[in-house]
Amino acid sequence: MSFFSKIFGGKKENEAPSTGDAIQQLRETEEMLLKKQEFLEKKIEVELATAKKNGTRNKRAALSALKRKKRYEKQLQQIDGTLSTIEMQREALEGANTNTAVLQTMGEAAKALKAAHKHMDVDQVHDMMDDIAEQQDVAREISDAISNPVSFGQDMDEDELERELEELEQEELDKELLDLGPTAAELPAVPSAEPAQPAHGDAREARDSGQADAAVCSAPFGWIQSNPVGSGLRSTAL
Repeated sequence: MSFFSKIFGGKKENEAPSTGDAIQQLRETEEMLLKKQEFLEKKIEVELATAKKNGTRNKRAALSALKRKKRYEKQLQQIDGTLSTIEMQREALEGANTNTAVLQTMGEAAKALKAAHKHMDVDQVHDMMDDIAEQQDVAREISDAISNPVSFGQDMDEDELERELEELEQEELDKELLDLGPTAAELPAVPSAEPAQPAHGDAREARDSGQADAAVCSAPFGWIQSNPVGSGLRSTAL
């Protein structure tokens, strides 16, 4: 820009379009080139048909048709290269647009985080955490003190309690052993009648027989065999 333009004011430089506007323009140009590409392909087909039709009858018309076909193919080739360039440029702009949006979002997040930490101090946070830990310890000690049982002066001897417990267990064991014996209902009934008295003759015979058995049992075995009386006694005992 010249000196006079700066003084009197000149035409301002065009501002760069945004990435979104540039992407939209590239897409529109791409659509236009695709339409032209389709048009050229149709023209090539027409010129090729004309050349085939006039190949033998009208050589000049056939050659003119082939020349036009060559020009259309050259234009079509140029359009293919232009479309490739536009596609790469559009992809680069889309990537830049994405990066811009991401960076903008990250910048806003950083500002918000900075504003959130504006009234915070690291030392104050550490002091607060120490206070919280201290109060938790105090609360734990209070809970432990409350949960411990209070004897209220009633001290008990553990050994005495153990002995009493053993006596109770022994009583229960004795009771179980007594319960295992026969009950009164299972015992046989006591006879109420008196036993019969034997007669005098029977009592005498029983007494003589008992004496004979006692004599046999006390006598030697050889004497019993040699003494017929002993044999008779032995026979009588048997």
